[in-house]
Amino acid sequence: MIDDARGRVLVAGGGIAGLALARALHRQGRPVLALERRAAPEDGGLAINLPGNAVQALGQLGLSEALKHVGSPVRRRDYRTHRGDLLFAVDEAAFWGEAACPRCLRRSDLQRLLGQDLPAETIRRGCTIQAIAATAAGVTVDLGAGGVEHGGLLVGADGVHSTVRRSMFGEQATRAAVLGQASWRFMAPNPGIDAWTLWAGAGGLFLLIPVDNGEVYGWVSISRAGAGDRDLAEMRRVFERFPRLVQDTLERVLPRPDAIHHSPLEEVRIARWTQGRVLLAGDAAHATAPVWAQGAALALEDALVLSDNLAHETDWNAIGPAYEARRRPRVAHVQAMTDRLSRTATLPDWVRNQLLPMIGPRSYRATYAPLREPVSV
Repeated sequence: MIDDARGRVLVAGGGIAGLALARALHRQGRPVLALERRAAPEDGGLAINLPGNAVQALGQLGLSEALKHVGSPVRRRDYRTHRGDLLFAVDEAAFWGEAACPRCLRRSDLQRLLGQDLPAETIRRGCTIQAIAATAAGVTVDLGAGGVEHGGLLVGADGVHSTVRRSMFGEQATRAAVLGQASWRFMAPNPGIDAWTLWAGAGGLFLLIPVDNGEVYGWVSISRAGAGDRDLAEMRRVFERFPRLVQDTLERVLPRPDAIHHSPLEEVRIARWTQGRVLLAGDAAHATAPVWAQGAALALEDALVLSDNLAHETDWNAIGPAYEARRRPRVAHVQAMTDRLSRTATLPDWVRNQLLPMIGPRSYRATYAPLREPVSV
């Protein structure tokens, strides 16, 4: 292995987790190379909801000011029945404070922010990992026709179906989420909402969040087992008794099936995230159902903690265990609270509607209160 590669970190993946880590390491002067299989940056218009701890993490990455110029603040959450009756509301701006007010923005905007100021040589696109060889001295990544890259550490930040995880930690990792088996995402004209708004009814959940330019981000989950990725007739049937603005939104998006993105609700729960000089971050380590919108938030925090460990630890073989010890408790908390609210969402309508006005606000506070404290770096 060449000497100057020993201090370099290789990152598998150039999505949110990979770019966040590349940014964090570049800011501390650490050599880093992100390896991304896609030939070009993601340019889709789908959005992402960032809770307050994600906003705080972006601030720690130097992006507070830039974040103000994309998307829209999410100042309130409304939880409603399938008839539109309000079960409870949360004043998110008051809970998090103005500096960490949640925000909804396009994924492409978030990736652009994370990648700004990164030198072109910190990310290599259009390459696929073929094999990984790790020793106590470092890591070698075989990219097939793309050659070989060396580093002191390899971080698998390559998503739910991580190549790094499969290569180093085994095949069996993903499981169906408690919340359901599948979901759909889309962008649509705003039908007249001014807050994060979820309608819950028998067989489905329907969420809309204002983003920008008069558009909302939509997320839909259907609980019926086996709902297919193009089962749009089933989507129409499940939500036929929901409020008019839900119907209006469906009428806008269902004629455009190519704009509706299907995604299985899969989670990753594994016993360890580290193996010598190889470790996992973001969804590759701990993907969870989007009940509390913590996927990107936890990935951003992973990047901050890992870069902090690298800045203070001289023994690189100790980096992984130290990182995992710091991150496990926070991730385990999110997973436990995700399972708890997911079980509530699957209750019969009449039971859920009786319980949520009482337990909903408490669950919100119990979940997010520990996350208001930024990760220490």
